Amino acid sequence: MRFTIIPCLLLLSSLGFTGCKKDTTITSNELVPMTVEFDNIVGGQNLFLNTVTYKNKMGEDYTISRLQYFISNISLVKTDGTEYIVPADSSYFLIREAEPETRFARFRVPVGDYQSLKFIVGVDSLRSTMDVSRRTGVLDPTGGMEDGMYWSWNSGYIFFKMEGDSPSAPADPSGNHKFRFHIGGFGGYSAPGINNIRNVNLDLRASGLVQARTGRKSNIHLMADIAKVMDGSTTVRLAENASVMFGDYSSKIADNCSQVFFHDHTEN
Repeated sequence: MRFTIIPCLLLLSSLGFTGCKKDTTITSNELVPMTVEFDNIVGGQNLFLNTVTYKNKMGEDYTISRLQYFISNISLVKTDGTEYIVPADSSYFLIREAEPETRFARFRVPVGDYQSLKFIVGVDSLRSTMDVSRRTGVLDPTGGMEDGMYWSWNSGYIFFKMEGDSPSAPADPSGNHKFRFHIGGFGGYSAPGINNIRNVNLDLRASGLVQARTGRKSNIHLMADIAKVMDGSTTVRLAENASVMFGDYSSKIADNCSQVFFHDHTEN
């Protein structure tokens, strides 16, 4: 009898453990709020407009008076490899350093765990060429002209704008030493050979997965190291390139702009 009781006890014990196993499968299709926070810095310092002097790798001093850029076409990849693309009409944001409330991109995603974040710096060609009625909010060309983020003469958006002062920049007719990076162009209109849209793909696993759940609002906190606009894959010398808009060099600045972002942490 002793030898028949022991297997039964083991079987019951095994069933007990199986019944208590935690089910981690997430099946909800509910959409929950999420934000991506863009925290602009310069090297290891906070970015302050007009007041703090920074130095690039060429040893040139500069201050920043304006920083604005478009983020769009956001998508997130789950830990199972599936991708959620934020609906296009909810996926365009204009980050303005002078207006702290704009540094949060807000949207909704299905419940789940996410391991990577994708977006583009700029405005895609499809949206850029849509009827004006489909370009509302931050994409309103009238509002974009007020923000200085739309070229009326070129019928296109400025994807990334950075302006400031540097003693290394050549003097303008008024004697001011200013630099201007106005980076745009999607390969159409008056500059068909220039496409400065850039993709960004950030792995979130090292600094915290997104755990999107009912009753929570996850926040992906990104840092944007604006020093890399000058000191990225191309090192910019302000003495020679103080005013960059269209042309081949604008693509080098666009490459640098795509390198400024890194994932700092996730708040769930």
